[in-house]
Amino acid sequence: MDYRRLGKTDLETSGIGFGCWTMGGPSWSEGESDGWAEVDEDEIADAIKIGIDAGVNHFDNADVYGNGRAERMLRRVLDGIGVKSTEIIIATKVGWFRGTAEHAFEPQHIRHQCEQSLINLNRDTIDLYYFHNADFGPGDRYLDDAIDVMNSLIQEGKVRFKGQSAYSAEDFERLVPKVQPHVLQTWANALDDQFIRPGSRLQTLMDQYDLGLVAFSPLAKGLLLDKFSADDPPQFVSGDHRRGDERFSEENLRKLQPKLEAIKERFGATAEDLAAVALNFVLAHPRVSCVIPGFRNPRQASVNVAAAGTKLTPKDVEFIRRTLLS
Repeated sequence: MDYRRLGKTDLETSGIGFGCWTMGGPSWSEGESDGWAEVDEDEIADAIKIGIDAGVNHFDNADVYGNGRAERMLRRVLDGIGVKSTEIIIATKVGWFRGTAEHAFEPQHIRHQCEQSLINLNRDTIDLYYFHNADFGPGDRYLDDAIDVMNSLIQEGKVRFKGQSAYSAEDFERLVPKVQPHVLQTWANALDDQFIRPGSRLQTLMDQYDLGLVAFSPLAKGLLLDKFSADDPPQFVSGDHRRGDERFSEENLRKLQPKLEAIKERFGATAEDLAAVALNFVLAHPRVSCVIPGFRNPRQASVNVAAAGTKLTPKDVEFIRRTLLS
């Protein structure tokens, strides 16, 4: 397993981490589906053990994943397989689930959610605590107080490092100078490389502030693994955020198929081959600290970690970009 510095922290992260969103199962927030399909905790335990045995040391969670379920499940699984959570890097986030607060970034709510996450994870300290999004209210009403609370949590030893997750270059450019995060997080994959494209605005910002990126959705929610058929498009249950996503429509799957065939012809057709292409395409970016593919079972965990140790040449990266993004 390749290890690299996690942003501006002193933490060494495995290049391949595990994203815990799927562990929350089907869920809703503010009346909107924001989860995944149901999971089996025994399968999750076997999957996490496979990851840890392969050198995975970074698990990315959030309070909104199953509304606390994913954090509590991670704690139970680690206890069950005899792994001390302090031996690995655990990240979690605040900002989507607002509970009874008017806004998820109200200072008291941030503090409450941090304390609850510590209980859920059975930890004294969160290694990396993210602002989960860039919505700090009208005119960034809650931003300054949110930053003050986050910095206080660090001073109190409840949080080691702070991160900022966002979904546009504009949001990162607005927030990074004020938040002064140690790590950034957003999506990046071979179907949407806007944040890791050479010369991109985020690239410029990361260079300016010497920041690293944790990239979620590196497998494009399984689309890059050729898992879905245009002849039988997937039907997702209520509570699964992929329900209604046009990327899983028959039309989009038919457009994607010949592109994936070209990738398979060059790199191989197994799930392991395709995962290696997808994950290492993102990891080839010099500012990417870690990719955090999701997982629901041992097979998916094995596919994720099989990508470790594979390197893409610059010509490979260009071929992938030309084939999938043209």
